[in-house]
Amino acid sequence: MRATAANWLELADKAYHYRRDVLTEAERTALQLATASLRRQLREKSDAGKIKLGIEELEGVLRRTGGTHYPKSGWMENVEFFLVAAIVILGVRMYFVQPFKIPTNSMWPSYNGMTPEVFASKADEPNGAGRALRLVAMGARPRTLDAPVDGEISIPVMGYGDRVAIPFREVAGRNWFIFPAKLKEYTLFVDQRPVTLTVPIDFDFEWVIRDAFLPKTEVSQQSGGVDLASYLKPRRSTIIETQNGVSLWKTGKHVRRGERVLSFDILTGDQLFVDRVSYHFVRPQVGDGFVFRTDHIDSPSMKNRTTGQQLEQYYIKRLAGTPGDTLEIRGTGLYRNGAPITGSKAFGRNATQEGNYPGYQATGLLAEGQTYTVPADSYIALGDNSANSQDSRYWGTVPAKDVVGRPLFIYYTFTRRWGVAP
Repeated sequence: MRATAANWLELADKAYHYRRDVLTEAERTALQLATASLRRQLREKSDAGKIKLGIEELEGVLRRTGGTHYPKSGWMENVEFFLVAAIVILGVRMYFVQPFKIPTNSMWPSYNGMTPEVFASKADEPNGAGRALRLVAMGARPRTLDAPVDGEISIPVMGYGDRVAIPFREVAGRNWFIFPAKLKEYTLFVDQRPVTLTVPIDFDFEWVIRDAFLPKTEVSQQSGGVDLASYLKPRRSTIIETQNGVSLWKTGKHVRRGERVLSFDILTGDQLFVDRVSYHFVRPQVGDGFVFRTDHIDSPSMKNRTTGQQLEQYYIKRLAGTPGDTLEIRGTGLYRNGAPITGSKAFGRNATQEGNYPGYQATGLLAEGQTYTVPADSYIALGDNSANSQDSRYWGTVPAKDVVGRPLFIYYTFTRRWGVAP
């Protein structure tokens, strides 16, 4: 009863402060007296019966004076609660901590974008419970492609030479069956019969092809993707020239009708919290993973290919150069002011190509034999997955005013990657 009385007193205070300017003197006095009486009963620890009478007296006054604050429906209380919660969340997100999802694999293996897990056959695919668990723990979404006829699998390729890619077309789709999104649609062939599947626009489908069709003993696993040219170049006999610059690669893999052409899960990218406060008090340091906006990066690479409008997105890279620094790539290592760069383990791992780190590739601003000095109020941002990263080598420097913050904590997925951001 005392807890109930406390709730009524809170409501009475709220009604008084919201409406005292429109209440008559008699109404204000009645509300103050009923409130004071119930508060005194609580202070004197009156029995439940007296407290109940005090509540009933206060309720009667509130019915006459409370306006829209009493009586109030439950749904109005819920709307008010969620509105205040939304304002608080937006404030925290804007000024303190912002959630961020890694979209691509330019920072792999330090941070994962969407990555595939390929299954060799139906028998290797997770069962229903396994799929549910993988969806919750890793955001895994399955993709399967079945053969419409018996025959050999062929994959369209284009740009045969130093670089090979699998052509696709952009199509409209939806995320979570609700939100509009752009997707990539790929077409493969089984005995000249086309079969198609769609994947998110930022997903690296070549990675699936590598794991599904290329021998692991012949293809490097370092780049987080695959340069098909290195595999296909000595195998010209498997390429059938066609029109419009697109050829067919005969994979040599045969399937029967109804068998899997492809089966894989798309694992969602790392989702992390970004600290938006620190860089207001300390300058970004070389080696930091840092998040920035692309609004003022003046480069053709930062323009929409169709409309020509500036891309306004959040990117995450590793800070490699501050104002006045001179950078150079020698071999697979990055040098800062004439010495091997320090500040992050990723720098050293790239230099020695340790584990899955592919090493830095000299191109663009940091082409072989070329140095670059960072101008004032600017930063150089490089991806840890240098072989598969669009970064400052291609589009230049990041204006200091567009730096957002640094990664704090990977809160999803629930794997060994969960924890403090590297």
